[in-house]
Amino acid sequence: MKFTDGYWLTRPGLKPIYAIEVDDIRADPDAGTMTVYAPTKPIRQRGDTLNLAMLTVTFSSPAPGVIKVRAEHHAGAVHRGPDFEKFAQESFRPTIEIDDEFGVLTTGDLRVRVARKGPWRFDFEHGETLLTSSLPRSIGHVTREEALGQSAATWMHQQLSLDAGERVYGLGERFGAFVKNGQVVDTWNADGGTSSEQAYKNIPLYITSRGYGVFVDDPANVSFEVASEVNSRVQFSVEGESLEYYVIGGPAPKDVLRRYTALTGRPAKVPAWSFGLWLTTSFTASYDERSVNEFVDGMAERDIPLSVFHYDCFWMREFQWTDFEWDARFFPDPEGQLSRLHDKGLHVSAWINPYIAQRSALFGEAAEAGYLLKRTDGSIWQWDLWQAGMGLVDFTNPAAVEWYIGKLEALMDQGIDAFKTDFGERVPVDDVAWHDGSDPRRMHNYYAKLYNGAVFRALERRRGRGEAIVFARSATAGCQQYPVHWGGDSDSSFASMAESLRGGLSLAMSGFGYWSHDIGGFEGTPDPALFKRWLAFGLLSSHSRLHGSDSVRVPWAFDDESVDIAREFTKLKMRLMPYLAQAARQAHTEGTPMMRPMVLEFPDDRGGYDADCQYMLGDSLLVAPVFTADGSVEYYLPQGQWTALLDGSSRDGYRWQVEKHGFDSLPLLVRPGTVLPFGARDERPDYDWADGVTLRCFELPDGYDELVVVPGHDGAADTTFRVRRDGNAITASSDDARASWSLQAGDALAHADAAGELTISLDDTLQEGHR
Repeated sequence: MKFTDGYWLTRPGLKPIYAIEVDDIRADPDAGTMTVYAPTKPIRQRGDTLNLAMLTVTFSSPAPGVIKVRAEHHAGAVHRGPDFEKFAQESFRPTIEIDDEFGVLTTGDLRVRVARKGPWRFDFEHGETLLTSSLPRSIGHVTREEALGQSAATWMHQQLSLDAGERVYGLGERFGAFVKNGQVVDTWNADGGTSSEQAYKNIPLYITSRGYGVFVDDPANVSFEVASEVNSRVQFSVEGESLEYYVIGGPAPKDVLRRYTALTGRPAKVPAWSFGLWLTTSFTASYDERSVNEFVDGMAERDIPLSVFHYDCFWMREFQWTDFEWDARFFPDPEGQLSRLHDKGLHVSAWINPYIAQRSALFGEAAEAGYLLKRTDGSIWQWDLWQAGMGLVDFTNPAAVEWYIGKLEALMDQGIDAFKTDFGERVPVDDVAWHDGSDPRRMHNYYAKLYNGAVFRALERRRGRGEAIVFARSATAGCQQYPVHWGGDSDSSFASMAESLRGGLSLAMSGFGYWSHDIGGFEGTPDPALFKRWLAFGLLSSHSRLHGSDSVRVPWAFDDESVDIAREFTKLKMRLMPYLAQAARQAHTEGTPMMRPMVLEFPDDRGGYDADCQYMLGDSLLVAPVFTADGSVEYYLPQGQWTALLDGSSRDGYRWQVEKHGFDSLPLLVRPGTVLPFGARDERPDYDWADGVTLRCFELPDGYDELVVVPGHDGAADTTFRVRRDGNAITASSDDARASWSLQAGDALAHADAAGELTISLDDTLQEGHR
């Protein structure tokens, strides 16, 4: 929210007070806190202390490299929650030093320095580097008196400085410009599609190109003015009398995400089969058991590997969502059909949501037991949007959670392996009372965590850790623990394809390790050209799903070339699984997303700061989807000589490239200095990735000596290879006797049947791009 009218004036009806100077700084070593008392006008004599508001700012640290800041006006406000889950390090305490000049709290390689004299100021520093500062008129409390047409309200706000050229990223899955400078962002979950400022997944976290992050610890609406109220500052504000936020140190953006996900939860490990191609019935397209079989058999007949089949909304009868009962008119034998799909090697997903329609037999059951959200007068909250007379499951009620999970367990008994947890954004705020007494404003976004968390844990309880997966649309901070998330309702257009990617990149900078989108777009029917371009993009994303609204997305519905491209890129992704599995492990263990904006992987290269039409898939593959009908594409290559994976040609980096590609191609470049493990199988994602793997070497520098790890699948141990380059020879070795493997450099290929060592000699006959 903007409080000022230009630089000097305040907006009508608002009364701000600001921290002006420091009166005192006190330390509590046992609690690990440093508290600053800030009058809101200068104190020159004793009389100045009368009739004066004071702001209190408390610094602490939950873990090395992370500083928590709590700023408050009146401390006696009622706090009803909910609050984001945080994972602090047990018994950790920062170092606090206070002298006549400064109060300094140090945690790991990050510190905050508060000036005791002069105008208000505190600085966050990493080593000798100043990251950001709270300057005069930057931290304050704002009051709005009740007046005609508006209620009384108060806010706390903070402004942190931006350096010249500093870029701001994140704030959830936002489909506008990837760089957030100049934007106004309100973190309020909404079902608004992908073409507006609204977002399904609002995360009050931003990360800057200077290598630090700021996480505002409030699940209600946090308003961010990103260089849009004061051009040289980021402002964030919340309603109420207090504001809490964390400054998270780097020095690189990856370090920020590592620390942030340690604080709020790391993405879970997901099953290997989930990386294959998902095919859905689409939303309102007509389907039944016969057509489902035609879809599945049609993919097999055309040699397009399929891993997951998904039943969207109409597996249940209309007006009865959600009742968890198959519509017997179209699915008379659900257990039998699911069993037959499993026999074909498929996993099965089913659509659900958190609403119970009045015609559902479950409505009366849930209402009687008190499992639905109520109004303040005790009646059940209902409306007719989406389904007639629907109520909303109250996931703050533990009994309601177990009741809902029980319905899912019955579906798992039938053979369902995963759930698409749709909706969770249209959560009411006015005139509602949650079972646990939560503040409705704070519950609006937080509901997504309760809903998706309950479903994910139910799957995990049944399948085991590492085998649970949801396909979720709504999210808030912490929801990265319950993957996977998809990009919501996009249009079938090139513009919407690009905005979907921008949403995915912003979500990646917000701590989410995996992400997907509707190949071909959701609304409308893509023309064959768009569908083919989206196929390549979708199958080079962490998760890949064919889905639409009122038309199907089977490739043969478009043209024969679509079938060929679906086959080609699905099989390519299957062969990339040894590499993708390691990238997925990094998402789970370190919080580094699989799909990475250029600034995340190359934080020192300003050329990629604004590149929002491309990404790194893992640390070594650059993907630049084609967003044009004629195949033209522009993308940025960092320094070095990059190799096209699809045809072996090379590109010089440190420059923007302009190319034109056919439907069967796109810029897919391998980073110089890469050993890319390439799998031996292309028909499924969940195979023994080390058996028959080929280590493909790209531009290894002389003296290269690295370990290449191929993760073990299904409980198997990892396989580790040592790869070295000495002059004109590349040598690889492994102690794993169970798997065959190969070493490839350019056109030269050597094969081993078991443990041992392989050497390839590079000579002048090899293409320069492969040396």
